[in-house]
Amino acid sequence: MTAAPTDVVRTDVLVVGAGPGGSSAATHLARLGRDVLLADGAVFPRDKACGDGLTPRAVAELENLKLDHVLQGAPVNNGLRGHGFGRSLTLPWNGPHLPRHGSAIARTVLDNALRDAALDAGATGLDGHRAVDVELTGGRLTGVVLRGPDRTVTVQADHVVVADGGKSHLGRLLGRTWHQETVFGVASRAYATSPMADDPWITSHLELRDETGRMMGGYGWVFPLGNGMVNIGAGTLATKKRPASINLRKLTEEYARQRRDEWQLGELTGYGSAPLPMGGAVSGVAGRNWMLIGDAAACINPLNGEGIDYALETGRLAAEHVVSAGPAADYTASWPALLDAEYGEAFSIARRLGLLITHERLLALSGPIGMRSHAIMSVAFRVMGNLVTPEDTDVVARLWRTAGRASLRLDRRRPFH
Repeated sequence: MTAAPTDVVRTDVLVVGAGPGGSSAATHLARLGRDVLLADGAVFPRDKACGDGLTPRAVAELENLKLDHVLQGAPVNNGLRGHGFGRSLTLPWNGPHLPRHGSAIARTVLDNALRDAALDAGATGLDGHRAVDVELTGGRLTGVVLRGPDRTVTVQADHVVVADGGKSHLGRLLGRTWHQETVFGVASRAYATSPMADDPWITSHLELRDETGRMMGGYGWVFPLGNGMVNIGAGTLATKKRPASINLRKLTEEYARQRRDEWQLGELTGYGSAPLPMGGAVSGVAGRNWMLIGDAAACINPLNGEGIDYALETGRLAAEHVVSAGPAADYTASWPALLDAEYGEAFSIARRLGLLITHERLLALSGPIGMRSHAIMSVAFRVMGNLVTPEDTDVVARLWRTAGRASLRLDRRRPFH
């Protein structure tokens, strides 16, 4: 990588965004011998509003990255303790080809460790520089303008990986469009002290009610962080036609009030909230030499709001695609096709089911039926937890894929298109 006095930087691959997706891509690419610049608008370590949960699929991807040491000292959770509609169920993680445990790590810690791993692999870091403009020549991205507190840098790269989160300012500059007629999420989290911070189960309340007692189309969670703290929050689903007209902070405070005695919660701190584009509900995810990954590409599970596992995976897929496609590649069609092949079926059916959840009356009718059956909820936990992998050939996996293919045929707009 070379830098001129005019603050023009040249590199093989520019990765914008140093969260799990960007750091995953940068690590894989650097290990494959590419010259990588990993830029982020924040200065690390930095926080990000998130539930902080790591599913077994995320754990598997960390192992694939050979970064499972990041989990040393972190809590191990065995699955979900679910509550709702007058019943409680304990549901172990049940992906046949995945680890049997998950974890939870504050994003301040996790993202910093993942970024450090990318730098250790050979990537060059550039903190505190936000993408503010682009230079396009013949449809090719020839420059990304990064503005820092003291200088502006124009990066010229053969390939650009966009991993700057759900709002994706760089994605918008490149033409990304978020289609909100499909389901999306809004969520808020806080931290609190608790003597139960070492509980080996994550907890979720599937019957989420606001301070008036009205049922919401979402869920509340308590994720033990193992350090005397828990992550507690609430999320709900919405569409453009049925917006979530709620105060997220008040909803989280109300949920915490309901859980305070059970978990012996201290005062809430560290509030954060974010809108969540889900299920590939964006178009414009790639151009001739650039591609969007992770949250920027709406790779978030519409049924549980999880995005870390998809971020890690799409970072790896992007790195592999850059290397296999070669220097003259055009990602405009190939990258959305790859994302569609990986996630299209699951995202399509999950979006459709998520839309049903936004109907409060339907949720009130179906919720008690599901919670009466451990078998039904075990299947639901598996598909909602993103625990069906391409290696799975059992009945649940086959039915999930069949439902996904049928759902795709009904879609007016396929994921990532």
